[in-house]
Amino acid sequence: MPSPDTLISFLIAAVLLGLAPGPDNLFVLTQSALHGAKAGWLVTAGLCTGLLGHTTAVAFGVAVLFEQSVVAFTLLKLAGVLYLLYLAWQTLRSCHDDDPTAPPPRLSRAKLYRRGVIMNLTNPKVSLFFLAFLPQFAQPDMGPMRQQLLLLGGLFIVATIVVFGLIATLSGSIGDYLQRHSGARRTLDRLSAVVFIALAAKLLTTSR
Repeated sequence: MPSPDTLISFLIAAVLLGLAPGPDNLFVLTQSALHGAKAGWLVTAGLCTGLLGHTTAVAFGVAVLFEQSVVAFTLLKLAGVLYLLYLAWQTLRSCHDDDPTAPPPRLSRAKLYRRGVIMNLTNPKVSLFFLAFLPQFAQPDMGPMRQQLLLLGGLFIVATIVVFGLIATLSGSIGDYLQRHSGARRTLDRLSAVVFIALAAKLLTTSR
């Protein structure tokens, strides 16, 4: 197990990374603004489930596949791009089709959770980031590396839940206000679609 000082340094770094603008926290922000704070928490749970998958992939050596294989990296990246564009299309369609006086469509808990899982797992950069980030805080002389990587990944998930949960709560409160005004809601829908498209473009241009 890494030393207490190392774990504290790791947690600080994890919190700062969670606060830095990125695809996952922007995704939580937009979903919370559109569907409420509870939706943001469900998306956060899905994203953290994806992080659990990436942590396991790093600990057991699977993530190296995305570092070494152009085909595997590209296929997973394209899946993420297509999913983000699908979400943008859904958001724009609801923006144009719905009665502006009607409440926004409700998404099931399972669908919101699934969005977070897919969003995170289809981003190969997360696996590569974990592959580069987690070992920096592992100490070979403090125990088996695999257990240390799993522990560090778990702590990163805890930090993510705290940071993204705060984002979901704050964004959901603002979104609740905007949802009561049809014009603002339409604008919010369009902005969310733009965010999805921008995230898709960013993911498409990423390389190993």
